[in-house]
Amino acid sequence: MSTESTSAERPDGDAPDRTGRAGPPTPGVFARIAGWSYRRRWLALLSWVVVLVGVTVAAQAVGADYHNDHSLPGTESQAASDMLDEHGSRQTAGSVQIVLHDAGGVGTADVRQRVEPMLDRVRGMASVAELTSPYEDPRAVSGDGTIGYATVTLDRPSEEVPAEDVRAVIEVAQAVAGDGLRVELAGDPVRGAEESEGGAAEGAGMLAALVILVILFGSLLAATLPIGIAIFAVGSTLGLVVLASHVATVADYTAPLMALVGLGVGIDYALLVFARFRSELLRDADRATATRTALDSAGRTVFFAACTVVIALLGLVVLGLGSLQGVAVAVALTVLVTMLATLTLLPALLAVVGGRVERTVRRRAERAKRAEGTLWRRWTTGVQRRPWLAVLLPTALLVLLAVPALDMRLGFADAGSDAPTSTSRQAYDLISTGFGPGQNGPLVVVVEGGQPAATEVGSALSGAEGVATVTPPFPSPDGQLHTLLLFPRSAPQDAATMELVDRLRTEVLPPVERDTDARVLVGGGTAAAVDFADGIADRLPLFVVVVVGLSALLLVAVFRSLLVPVKAAVLNLLSVASALGVITYVFQYGNLGVQPGPVEAFVPVLIFAIVFGLSMDYEVFLVSRMHEHWERHHDAPGAIREGLATTGRVVTAAAAIMIVVFSAFLFDPGRMLQQFGLGLAVAIFVDGFVIRCLILPAVMQLFGTRAWWLPSWLDRWLPRVALERPGPTTPAAPATTEVPRSTRV
Repeated sequence: MSTESTSAERPDGDAPDRTGRAGPPTPGVFARIAGWSYRRRWLALLSWVVVLVGVTVAAQAVGADYHNDHSLPGTESQAASDMLDEHGSRQTAGSVQIVLHDAGGVGTADVRQRVEPMLDRVRGMASVAELTSPYEDPRAVSGDGTIGYATVTLDRPSEEVPAEDVRAVIEVAQAVAGDGLRVELAGDPVRGAEESEGGAAEGAGMLAALVILVILFGSLLAATLPIGIAIFAVGSTLGLVVLASHVATVADYTAPLMALVGLGVGIDYALLVFARFRSELLRDADRATATRTALDSAGRTVFFAACTVVIALLGLVVLGLGSLQGVAVAVALTVLVTMLATLTLLPALLAVVGGRVERTVRRRAERAKRAEGTLWRRWTTGVQRRPWLAVLLPTALLVLLAVPALDMRLGFADAGSDAPTSTSRQAYDLISTGFGPGQNGPLVVVVEGGQPAATEVGSALSGAEGVATVTPPFPSPDGQLHTLLLFPRSAPQDAATMELVDRLRTEVLPPVERDTDARVLVGGGTAAAVDFADGIADRLPLFVVVVVGLSALLLVAVFRSLLVPVKAAVLNLLSVASALGVITYVFQYGNLGVQPGPVEAFVPVLIFAIVFGLSMDYEVFLVSRMHEHWERHHDAPGAIREGLATTGRVVTAAAAIMIVVFSAFLFDPGRMLQQFGLGLAVAIFVDGFVIRCLILPAVMQLFGTRAWWLPSWLDRWLPRVALERPGPTTPAAPATTEVPRSTRV
C-alpha cells in the first residue's frame, strides 16, 4: 500500500517501471500528433492553407445552392401539399404580393397609367408564372379603394426561387412609387431576399473576442492564435458545406449559424490548449515539451468535448426533420474540423511564433504580485464554507429565469415581426389595414370528392368561429380536386390562428367528411408552420433523453463516477432552460423593444444541442482537473480548489469570448439568428459564470468523496477512458489537506 501511495503522489507524476524506478509516461496519440506538427510546422501550416484556399475557390466557383425543407411527412399539411402537386395545382408554388396604396384611390386613371405597365413588365420576368392584377379581381381592392394588391405566382416553391429574381421584381415594382403612390411587396420570397448575407456580426464578434484575448494574454500575437484557428476551421468547413448544398438539403441559415458556433468553439478549444501550454512554460518546460504536454492533456479534453457536441447535434436526427438534419450535420462538421485544427494547426503555429509568445508569458509571470490561481482558491474556499447558500440562491434565480419557457409557443414569425422599415413589413401592415390580418396567411383547404362536396365544405367553413372569409372552390387542372382559400380573422402567427387550424381539423370538417364521403385536408404555409411546431414539440422529449443519456454515459466512463454525470446533466439542462426562458420573455412577449411573436420552431432544439454540447466543454475541462488532483491526492475539498484555481481563469475568459461572439448576432436583421444569439449568450453566461463558479463547486463540496464513487461491478464493466496523462499539472496541495492512501479507510 505504501508503494501505491508513493507512485500516486509522486510530484513529477512519472509511473514506476517493473523494477520500481520511475520513468516517463509513454506519449499518447495526441502528444505524438503534436510532436509531428511541431517538427513539421511548415508542412502542417501549408496543408491547412491549401485546404482553406482550395475549398474556398471551389465553393466560389460553383456557388451555393441553399434551400429550406420544411416538409414533415405524416402531417396533414404535407399530405395536402403532396396532393396538390400530384394533380398539377399551383397552390404549392411561391407567390409575391405587390401592394399598392394611394390616398386618392388605386383605381384612378393616373395610378392605373403608372401601375399597369409595371405589372406587364413583371409578368415577363424570370421565375414568374402568372400575375393577377387588382384591376382584374375586385376582391384584391379594399373597401375604400385606397389599397390593392397584385398576386404574382412564381414557377416553383418559395425556397427554390433565386433571390436575385425576387430582388429584380422588387426593383421593378417599386420604381413606379412616388407622388402619393406607395408600392410594397409581401411574401416569403421577398422576406428571404431582404435577409442579410451576414458578415458584420461575425466580424464584430471576432473583434470583441480579440480584445478579451489581448487582455487575458497581454500579447496581440498570442491573442491572434485562437482566432486564427477559428478562421481556418470555419472557412474550410463553410466551403465544404457550400459544395455539399448541391447534393444535399442545406438550409439558407446554415452558414451564419456555422460561423456563430465555429467562431465560439474554435476560440474556445484553442484557448483551452493554449492555457495549458502557458502553464507548462511557467513550470520551466521548453516550448516543444510544453506543446506536447498541452496537447496530451488539454487536447484530450478538447477531443472529448468535441465528441459531446457532435453527439448532441447528431441527436437532431431522431427528430426526423430534413432541414434540421442538414443543419445538424453541417454544424457537427464545423466542430470536428475545429477540433482537428486545434490538434494539428495550433502546435504548428506555436512552433512558428512560440518564442515571442514565451517571452511575453514569462515577463507577465515575473511581474505578477501573487501566485497564479490565488484568487480562485480564495473564492472556492468561500463557496465551500457556505455550499448550501451557493447552491440554493443562484438555482432559485435560474429557475425564475426559466419560468417563461413553460409558456413557450413554437412557430414561424411572419412579416409582422420584421423590421418596421422593411418592405415586407410595410406590405403586411397595408394588407392588414385594408383586408384584415388573416389576409397575410390564408389556409389552403383541399377537397377530394367533387364540386358538391367542395361547396358543402365551403358552407361549413364560412360559419366557423375565427373565419373571416372563404373563397369559392376552384378546381385543379385535372378537375379531380377543389381548393378553397380560408382567411382567418387573426394574423398567421397568432395563437388564435393555431387554435383555428386545430378546431377545423377536429370539430368543423370531420362531420362534413362523413356526410359527403369526401377527403378534406387543411394545408398551406400557416398550417404547415403549426404542424412543424407540433412535430418538434412531440419529438423533443425523445431528443433530450437520447442526448442527455449518451453524454452521461461518456462522463461515467471518463470520471468513473455516477454523481458527476447526473450533476452535469441537471446543471446543463438548467442553463438551457434559463436561456429558453429569456428568449420567450423577450421575443414571444415582445419585451425590450422586440416585436412579439412565436419562438422560431428550430431555435429550442438547436440551442439545446449546441448549449448542451458546449456546456460539456467547461464541465470536462474543469472536472478533469479536479479528477486529476483527486487521483493523485484523494483529497475531495482540495480537488475542488485546485480544479478551479487552474481552470477558473480560462473558463471565465472562454465564456466571455463566446458571449461576445454570440451577442454580436443580436444585431443581425434575421429574427431567427437574433434568437440564437440571445439564447446562446445567456446560456453561456449562466454556465460559465453562475454554474461553474458557484453551483458546481458547491455541489461537489456537498458530494464530498461520494462524487468519485462508482460501483465495483460497473467499474469493471466500463471501458477506461483517460482524459489526463499522468504529469505535474497542478501545484501540489498543501500538506494539511492531503490524505495519504496508507492512512485512509
